[in-house]
Amino acid sequence: MKFIDTLTKYISYFTAFIMASLVVLVVYDATLRYLFSEGSTALQELQWHFFDVVILLSIAYTLKHNAHVRVDIFYDKFSRKTQLMVNLLAYVLFILPFAFLIIYISLGFVEMSFVQNEASSDPGGLPYRWIVKSLIPIAFGLVVLQALKELVTDIQEWRSL
Repeated sequence: MKFIDTLTKYISYFTAFIMASLVVLVVYDATLRYLFSEGSTALQELQWHFFDVVILLSIAYTLKHNAHVRVDIFYDKFSRKTQLMVNLLAYVLFILPFAFLIIYISLGFVEMSFVQNEASSDPGGLPYRWIVKSLIPIAFGLVVLQALKELVTDIQEWRSL
């Protein structure tokens, strides 16, 4: 269980680095466009790819820190045991099935992109679009790992109450 949390932590460090790089890229691109009337399709696409990395690789981290979206107006008023039961049901009925479905569907999507050596359709765009698309099953694989870890942890806590 500690391995999963450690993996999520180090991926979050990588994601933070990508986010900082994204900020630098946006500032650089905006400076080029507005001050020097220069632009780069590849640079704009790189920003989109970095944004994809940040979003996809942050899902498991968000789950680890219980910061995902839910209706807290009700959840906060529940007893701890009821909160844990809501979490358990969410993992089993929603998060895990959805993550497995995304992995299953995205594998063919990534494979097709790789086989076709998909690149940007824009002139001057980035090649190897399959690289960023391959993050979809990887990200949801991380979600599965983190959800299983949280499920086990919550079951243990629920039993101890």
